[in-house]
Amino acid sequence: MNRVDTFDAVVVGAGPAGTATATALAQHGRRVLVLEREKFPRYHVGESLIPFTYHALERLGMIPRLRASAFPKKFSVQFVAPSGRASQPFYFFNRYDRETVAQTWQVLRSEFDQMLVDNARGKGVDIREQVVVTGFLRESGRHVGVRATLPDGSVREFRAPVTVDATGRDALAATTYAWRRNDPMLRKVAVWTYYEGALRDPGIDAGGTTVAFIPDKGWFWYIPQHNDRISVGVVADGKYLARDGVKDPAEIFHREVKENKWIEAHLAPGRPCGEYWLTNEYTFRSLHSAADGLVLVGDSFGFLDPVFSSGLMLALKSGVLAADAIDAALRAGDTASTRFEPYAREMHESVENMRKLVYAFYDKNVSFRTVTDRYPEVAGDLTDCLSGDVNKDFTRMFGAFSEFTTLPEALPYGMPAPAGTVFAP
Repeated sequence: MNRVDTFDAVVVGAGPAGTATATALAQHGRRVLVLEREKFPRYHVGESLIPFTYHALERLGMIPRLRASAFPKKFSVQFVAPSGRASQPFYFFNRYDRETVAQTWQVLRSEFDQMLVDNARGKGVDIREQVVVTGFLRESGRHVGVRATLPDGSVREFRAPVTVDATGRDALAATTYAWRRNDPMLRKVAVWTYYEGALRDPGIDAGGTTVAFIPDKGWFWYIPQHNDRISVGVVADGKYLARDGVKDPAEIFHREVKENKWIEAHLAPGRPCGEYWLTNEYTFRSLHSAADGLVLVGDSFGFLDPVFSSGLMLALKSGVLAADAIDAALRAGDTASTRFEPYAREMHESVENMRKLVYAFYDKNVSFRTVTDRYPEVAGDLTDCLSGDVNKDFTRMFGAFSEFTTLPEALPYGMPAPAGTVFAP
């Protein structure tokens, strides 16, 4: 291990958050290395883009690639009762510009993430796949890079003034430093698979997202993809999904299909075309979002319940924001944790505003329509927050919701670790 490579930043993970950070840093003229343990393209769930993903994608130069892609265009979301009665679609272009923010996409992540990787490489980012990062390098507590195992089994150090953790739910920093904190009320389980030949709505609604309810505040997602595929999954409390001792993901899934007539009818002409996936208690936050020479982005910073498809928006947004903060820190010659406080506060506000609506969604006594019927003036605020325009003053909206439910206090997580913190070797 006698070879050491030096960069302006080392990014661990080539998912959306990692490539967004790296690409935006390259746009600043920075020399960036991305280390990815897998070989792309690779499978990943989380396939629906919400409207305010647009700004980060535009910044990264991705919009022309998406417009030229085969991904279905997404203009709306609809909600379906267990009886099968569907709401009118909520069209984003009723509030936002139809040619930009209001038109988004349903993506196949293996292809979308590869597009982000190719885009980053095209802008000068050095991305190396099948490289396993085994730990952080630190000097007097300051992060100065990573140690990694290469595909041939050799070990090498990669050094930089700033290391970016973009390792997703594996959360390298949160795991290494015991920073992982679960959300006390969002302990949900998700089971999902894919169908071919299932129904999709006609015309402009062909690419819309459907949220279909089942008892006990559970719900299905129904996301049309290209190549005649549908991503479909159910999310609910673990005790509900595992009732009567059922543990097999396929058995859970097919039992719950019968709990919503719309889902049952739309899947009836189709056939499953993939395995059944299950994940549980996935909502968490990292105690800290940064340390001296270290920044967390995307799901390594925290992951929120997927009901409003906020994951990709938060990942891409965090990458762009972090890149700008890192570039400013490098220009100042100061990569102490305090340099990343504005980044941390903006991301904390983003997650907490969305988190309040997630809590309200799962409250059995709350209906968004009931709230907006009584307080029509908050309908625009609700649309903005659900669309990803999350860094606004929502005092009026949350005041209206407070008449129907108890909204959660902000979790005391996500600020940078105190500057000068010395981590154990």
